[in-house]
Amino acid sequence: MKRVAAVDLGASSGRVMLGEVGAHVLELREVHRFWNGPVRAHGRLHWDILQLYRSTLDGLRTAGALDGIGIDSWAVDYGLLDADGRLLRNPVHYRDSRTDGVMERVLEKVPAADLYAVTGLQQLPFNTIYQLTAEALEGATSLLMIPDLLGYWLTGEIGVERTNASTTQLFDVRSREWSDELISRVGLPRRVFPQLREPGDVIGNALPDETGLAPGIPVIAVGSHDTASSVVAVPAADERFAYISSGTWSLVGLELDAPVLTDAAREANFTNEGGVDGRIRFLRNVMGLWILQECQRVWGDDDLDGLLRDAAAAPSFTTLIDPDAPEFLAPGNMPKRIEEHCRATGQEPPRSRGAMVRCILESLALAYRRTLRAAQSIAGREVDVLHVIGGGSQNELLCQLTADACGLPVLAGPVEASALGNVLVQARALGEPLPDLAAMRALVRSTHRLRTYTPQGKPADWDAAESRMFGTR
Repeated sequence: MKRVAAVDLGASSGRVMLGEVGAHVLELREVHRFWNGPVRAHGRLHWDILQLYRSTLDGLRTAGALDGIGIDSWAVDYGLLDADGRLLRNPVHYRDSRTDGVMERVLEKVPAADLYAVTGLQQLPFNTIYQLTAEALEGATSLLMIPDLLGYWLTGEIGVERTNASTTQLFDVRSREWSDELISRVGLPRRVFPQLREPGDVIGNALPDETGLAPGIPVIAVGSHDTASSVVAVPAADERFAYISSGTWSLVGLELDAPVLTDAAREANFTNEGGVDGRIRFLRNVMGLWILQECQRVWGDDDLDGLLRDAAAAPSFTTLIDPDAPEFLAPGNMPKRIEEHCRATGQEPPRSRGAMVRCILESLALAYRRTLRAAQSIAGREVDVLHVIGGGSQNELLCQLTADACGLPVLAGPVEASALGNVLVQARALGEPLPDLAAMRALVRSTHRLRTYTPQGKPADWDAAESRMFGTR
């Protein structure tokens, strides 16, 4: 039996989860949860990275005796170290406006087709390549993704784990190394890109004097992009599955053995991100529950169950939005933006909160449907079941709408997929007999309750709604 801590950092909260893994045992217990979110200072949106590190240490100290520690987080954001190993400045949040217009400048140097041929990555304006282009890099000697930065503070060891490196748009998805050619063409300094690590590599031991932890605890590289860890914990019985990692963002895709770098994949804006054991996460980012979360913030309404009951009672397909429209990306008055989007597309805005929530969830389900069908067509992979993992798997209305829209059974759970994937990779590195992803997923299936949603309703209604929704672009 291994007793390990999963530090799981999301875009709105962080957790330290205590995991126990052994023969027929996979248990998680939350020992510390803490706030995470953007902090605006002098016109710039930052992460409060020192607060995250302090809260991480608080959780690790609370966890007690440990056999290992692993850290996962969101992608694309980073910290820069100077020659003395000190953080140059507070990491900037990916939703900050500093990258406005930067993508267009980079594409003048390196056309989109060239970028995709090497990285296989979805074009998003906040990708690391565009953040670095907007950054003053004088004095920087090392770039560390957020989990690698916290791992460095824990151990003193510098390096970047591959699944998160694959989200930078500066990583060769075939060789699984930094792309020196792209780094040069964009005009970035090669010196800042450290050695890469595999999930399962031991980074080093936590420094007891620095951290207050017991001596000799190994910090282990996991699938440090939280979605890479989440996909480890998809409780699939075979390869004919698709997944939605559902939270602030929704990542909709397939697990493949090799990247898909065709023109069709690029034009459809699919990404090929690294997974554990060399797998490829062929997916597309779809705006997720962020839109609903921002509506709740503006309304000052924490009663999600009540909102979902009202949404379930609201009429279907009254209004639809494109959840990936750029006006929904940044924090702000989301209900007003939805109303403006509806008017701009010739629709009457929702007249109640329940109707607005229904609009958001039906629109998300339609975006999932369109993305999943495109992924299957482009990759040449048919699926029999759709796994919804993460926090969004608890949203019963969204799960049912997703099953209805996609015409597939939805298997919902586990909720704590990223933490489970984190502890499973640690346990294997520490000697537990989990030789491959199939063994890890079998352990998840045997130890966690899942819920099945069967497609209902008329497929023709969803066909008409999809035609109406995407015909407004």
